Amino acid sequence: QVQVVESGGGLVQPGGSLTLSCVASGSTLDHLAIGWFRQAPGQEREAVSSINFSNGGTYYSDSVKGRFTVSRDNFGNTVFLQMNNLKPEDTAVYYCAARDAGGPYLWGIPVEYDYWGQGTQVTVSS
Repeated sequence: QVQVVESGGGLVQPGGSLTLSCVASGSTLDHLAIGWFRQAPGQEREAVSSINFSNGGTYYSDSVKGRFTVSRDNFGNTVFLQMNNLKPEDTAVYYCAARDAGGPYLWGIPVEYDYWGQGTQVTVSS
């Protein structure tokens, strides 16, 4: 059974940076695709980024492209989401999700992922 746990959320001023971490257990990252999603109050869960460790693909939503970077620690089971130039509209609960890396799937669709973390709050405000 795969488990993922996010951490690293907090309060940051506009223009600031924050790094979220997602630790996966129950499988090595080489067999997984990890997705980052976020959900603001009253809104649907939306895709932020994803990384597939089988084919090396990385994906970003248009709203974060150029500001967010997804990566992993070398040889470990932690995925990072580096968030730069944060904006108030980035405020949301951020979730890490995992699925098997194989097979065709739509990276930005929440139901494509089987395992979810509990979420971590990111608030961008002055």
